[in-house]
Amino acid sequence: MLPFYHLYEINHAAMGPVRAAADATRLYFQNPFNPMSHTQLGRQVAAACEVLERTTRRYGKPEFGLPETTIGGMKVPVSERVVWRRPFCDLLHFERGTPQRRNDPKILLVAPMSGHYATLLRGTVEAMLPRADVYITDWIDARMVPLSDGKFDLDDYIDYVISMLHFLGPDTHVVAVCQPSVPVLAAVAVMEARNDPYSPSTMTLMGGPIDTRVAPTAVNDLAMSKGINWFKRNVIMQVPFPHPGMMRYVYPGFLQLSGFMSMNLDRHLIAHRDFFQHLVKGDGDSAEKHREFYDEYLAVMDLTAEFYLQTVETVFIEHSLPLGRMKHGGELVDCGAIRNTALLTIEGEKDDITGRGQTRAAHTLCTNLPDDMKAHYEQPNVGHYGVFNGSRFRAEIAPRMIDFILTHSQANRDRLKKAAAKPAAPAEVKKPVAEALEAEAAPAPAPKAEAAAAAAKPEPKAAVAAKADPLAEILLAKPKGVADNLKAITGVGPKLEKALNEAGIFHFWQIAGLTDAQIEALDDRLDFRGRMARDNWIEQARKLAETAA
Repeated sequence: MLPFYHLYEINHAAMGPVRAAADATRLYFQNPFNPMSHTQLGRQVAAACEVLERTTRRYGKPEFGLPETTIGGMKVPVSERVVWRRPFCDLLHFERGTPQRRNDPKILLVAPMSGHYATLLRGTVEAMLPRADVYITDWIDARMVPLSDGKFDLDDYIDYVISMLHFLGPDTHVVAVCQPSVPVLAAVAVMEARNDPYSPSTMTLMGGPIDTRVAPTAVNDLAMSKGINWFKRNVIMQVPFPHPGMMRYVYPGFLQLSGFMSMNLDRHLIAHRDFFQHLVKGDGDSAEKHREFYDEYLAVMDLTAEFYLQTVETVFIEHSLPLGRMKHGGELVDCGAIRNTALLTIEGEKDDITGRGQTRAAHTLCTNLPDDMKAHYEQPNVGHYGVFNGSRFRAEIAPRMIDFILTHSQANRDRLKKAAAKPAAPAEVKKPVAEALEAEAAPAPAPKAEAAAAAAKPEPKAAVAAKADPLAEILLAKPKGVADNLKAITGVGPKLEKALNEAGIFHFWQIAGLTDAQIEALDDRLDFRGRMARDNWIEQARKLAETAA
């Protein structure tokens, strides 16, 4: 094992005075009372000092920084609370301060344990919060875990996931981003094999290396070409004093970061050059975007040696899961045992870390899962990080995830089963031919008898349907004047607006005036699956109608 970690710590300590001097110089040349701050030279010196300080500092764990979300057009406070804790992971709950308890899906978001902190999924959480009750795995930096707390390997990872699903209870939806896809798939397979009642209702795997033999990338090729012994000799080090995890064998975060950056070194150099130029020009917005990105990107954590090596060997070298050789607790992991957990896989067209088809391979492994419980989506024009973050994720991927989760939630399955169990309406029984002829031959009834017979006749089906349909009095054949822009309601997009218009709803006042029975009828007719209540359409429509008036 190489002593590079100790050398890294010594170098970091030695650079401390340099960083302090650079920061002091920056402040001096940025002081508006210093005439030099208004010159080109002064701005260049200040910019150079900031670049030096930022490239030599150690970045701590970032904050999620999600104080609020928007639900149904209203701002709702969000607070973070640790609800489950183990030595290597905290389960963080984003509690939404809604005035009433919402029946939103419960999502366990399993963040990657691959160097960066869980805050890398800040955008993922932010996109889910308006429509889901979100929990996330907040993995602990291995150098901060004392050696006395024991080991943490791939088996422990799977056990942690199972334990968290037990804690969250039934009808939980698990989402694995990148690296966790393999242990999460294994955890669900183990639970299903045990007929565990807390198996998740759905499982979403995003950009995960289920089968790295498919479209191998540079990352996959490196693992195959080097072999596990090379990794043991070259990347495993002991945590030095004074960290709490001193003497623990780890794959250091700074080494991982070097690997990340070397893959796109030219891009990072250009980004820092541009950052320098933005500072000199006084382009504060562009400079702040650079700071925000690199504050997150440069914050890394150590992984335990046993977890890292076992993952490399199991996933990238031996391909144990797709070959049916992966074991958990000494027993084979059988993905064929998955029968009740719906599966959604998501990939990016330009993903250069997890190749196209590697995540989709999970469908092949889940041999006993019905086709109507499987779905796959490939997002065009996004790379690895675009699968779970960014504008395309928010606009294209997140809505699909939520719809899949709602469709396959246990509550919706129960509703469909209940509907299917209702007895069918009795078929119309035709009179025998003899009875029909006898009726035709009967004399015409007297006027009073005729009136009584007419009164006894059942109403036409159309009239009965009109009375039975609570929507009949609210729907319109065409808009009264100019139709309202229903897309102004949060949660209504072009497709939903078209569906509402086709159903006969064109105005805010129609939605604002819906009764509970009408909401239920419209929900069933358009298969909204409770969307109107979740997104508070009625209140939104009422406010919009008042504004329009």
